Amino acid sequence: MKKYLMIILALVLVFALVAGCAPKVTPEPTGPTEPAKTEGAGEPEPPTGLEAAEITVQVEKEWMAYYEAAAKRITDANPDVKIHLQEIGSFDHIGILDETDASNPDVADVFALPADRLTGLAGKDLLGAIDGQKIAARLGGWSNFDDGLGGLFKLDGEYLAFPFNIETLVVFANVKNAGAEGIDPAKTAELDEVENPAHILLPVFDAWFGVALTNSADIALLKEEGDGFVSDLTTAWGDLEAGKKAALTVLYNYWKLNYDSNSTLFDPEAGWGYIDEKFTSGNSGVFRIGGPWETGAMKGMTNDGQDLGIYPIGHITVAGQPLRHWQGGWGLAINPRIEEDQAKVELAEAMIGEIVNPEYAVDLFKATGKILENVTAGAYAASDLDEIDKKVIAAVIDSFHVSPGRPLFQEFGPVWDTWKNAVLSWNSVVPAGIEAAYGQLKASFDAMMADLK
Repeated sequence: MKKYLMIILALVLVFALVAGCAPKVTPEPTGPTEPAKTEGAGEPEPPTGLEAAEITVQVEKEWMAYYEAAAKRITDANPDVKIHLQEIGSFDHIGILDETDASNPDVADVFALPADRLTGLAGKDLLGAIDGQKIAARLGGWSNFDDGLGGLFKLDGEYLAFPFNIETLVVFANVKNAGAEGIDPAKTAELDEVENPAHILLPVFDAWFGVALTNSADIALLKEEGDGFVSDLTTAWGDLEAGKKAALTVLYNYWKLNYDSNSTLFDPEAGWGYIDEKFTSGNSGVFRIGGPWETGAMKGMTNDGQDLGIYPIGHITVAGQPLRHWQGGWGLAINPRIEEDQAKVELAEAMIGEIVNPEYAVDLFKATGKILENVTAGAYAASDLDEIDKKVIAAVIDSFHVSPGRPLFQEFGPVWDTWKNAVLSWNSVVPAGIEAAYGQLKASFDAMMADLK
């Protein structure tokens, strides 16, 4: 009996060892599920067993080969489905959708859209709901899907897009100019310590760049509170928190430095050319901020990238606090006209998942310039991408994860001109100090808030 018992125990042990070493199989979720916590992205296979269905997918010309390969992986695994690729620019496509309706045959069933268009389209019922958690669970790579773009694309409990690309701003440096100016570009740069305005070139009069400064001190230009909206810039100067005062004081000092130096940085027309000229190799510009889509232009100003340094956005500090931009990006959405056809929805979700399949993240970047939220910088670094692209991707990923989500509510629209006009008013008013300068900001935001009520 003992002999048989020993044999049985041995067989149990062998089975346990084999089972423990075998690949783990994750069942396909049948409803919304939280994706498992993973350090990096996996290599998911296309879903199988899809019912017969036919969809159209919007694709830009430069993306076509990549999308064709993604569609083929789906159709090879599911011979009863058909995916038609509709070549049209993303903004052109969104324009048609926005100006007509979801039933327009020129509007695809699956399409790309920038995050800032989400709420506007959703408000017109032009976006269909998808099971974002199910797609995320299959792809892997998120510790909490809702902490990033997933949560940003979730309105009233429904996912209206799936993360396609992360976007935020990074720091570009001209290392040749830095050396000539006696600056170590690898060290963080404090905006309030700049003596030559060209050493840090920040067009902060434009809110797109200015929020990097205000976010460093958690200054809310406009935020939702209860059933309404509030702005920190309607607070009396004496009641502002010390950190917010410090950041705004640095902003004023930076404007004053440029004003006293007769630079054109705070000129809404000439400022952009001034920044490009100063940043070009052989001049005195050292640091600037910009998006990854500007990498080509940055290379052109830095001897084809030989003089180009790339750092996370926090490489520049304001009153000791690192700059932070926004978590922005692009999503993939579905047309609401297919919502009632479950087979089409599942095919659309399968195609979305295959477009952003982390196994093909490098190919996606090469084709579209898109950076996936659920793929690590290390995975990109281990690829055959060129070194500049690898550095940009690493800086974007780092900067994205330290930044707050981009405000997507439509009421944020007036902030752009309110901020710009208030800051540029300093050029004519020439405030003698920060309190007078803040008075201009407060007056502008008081007026904006009055219009919102």
